[in-house]
Amino acid sequence: MGLLIRRGLSVLLLLSFLWILWSTELRAQSPSSTTTPARALDALLQDYAYMAFVRPRTITGTPYDGEPPSNLTGIKLSAMRLRSGSLRSRGVSSYKEFQIPTGVVEEPYVERLALVYQNLGNWSLVYYPLPGYTYLAPVLGLLAYDASNLSATNIPELDIRASKEPILISFPLLELPPSSSSSSSSSSPPPPSSSRAKCVWFDLRGFPLFSNVVADNMCSTTQQGHFSIVVESTAPSPALVAPPPPKGPPAGEGGGEKDKSKVWKIVGSVVGGFVMLVLLVVLVFWVQRCEQQKKMVQMEKAAEVGESLQMTSIGNTRAPVAMGTRTQPVLENEYVP
Repeated sequence: MGLLIRRGLSVLLLLSFLWILWSTELRAQSPSSTTTPARALDALLQDYAYMAFVRPRTITGTPYDGEPPSNLTGIKLSAMRLRSGSLRSRGVSSYKEFQIPTGVVEEPYVERLALVYQNLGNWSLVYYPLPGYTYLAPVLGLLAYDASNLSATNIPELDIRASKEPILISFPLLELPPSSSSSSSSSSPPPPSSSRAKCVWFDLRGFPLFSNVVADNMCSTTQQGHFSIVVESTAPSPALVAPPPPKGPPAGEGGGEKDKSKVWKIVGSVVGGFVMLVLLVVLVFWVQRCEQQKKMVQMEKAAEVGESLQMTSIGNTRAPVAMGTRTQPVLENEYVP
């Protein structure tokens, strides 16, 4: 019994130690250290895009333009709710600058999903800086989310991929960087040479990947993310001069609610680990006390168990008396002269 108790205590101590290690690692991976500004912007714009669905009836396949936070003026966003089967079998012929073909599938599978469109405008350089290159068009984003519950929070992205033909992105307006060899008097300059202009795709980690322009002002992709057209240069494009970074969402708009909820989860896990450790210490003391009491009971029983003595009355009291000896005394010499 004692061996089983000691083994149980060892297991509890090990679990408590692992809990403390996990809580420490979770605190080290706090949102402030792992969430980049671009990823925080995606989560914020997803919330505001879903607000556009608050209508008497949300029509599937219809884009709804959303309003960004007041401190991010210049960003455009929209949301479109689709059935997974409809997206795969029909695609979307025109969703802003995106042309989505058939054969697009999502992972993990959901019955309904929403495509959130972003046009970062003059905020492109703030959230997606690209040293050595000049943006000829604003950064456009296309991200997919679960749309089963439009009022849910902390919705993670879905991974969508084109399994047949690629997704096309058309950039109708390109701003050429100033050049001394060419005249800037033309009201509508021709598109840049395909040998100079490059398509850039930023994955969800913010890493850029370059590819050739498909045709005129068009890029292609098989995955979601953020896209633009750039050209090698050392001077920033006048059309995309970076504004000062935002100080955060206005008060009352709930821009930091997700970060606050994560912080409270971390605090709750740490407090829970501390409470578990205190309960474990109390349990150890209780088990030790129970073992001591058990030993005392066994010692008392052992003391009580022995050879029983006969009782006899001496006056008004009773007292134990020893039994007679089994061997009678014998004189050394029974002969008496």
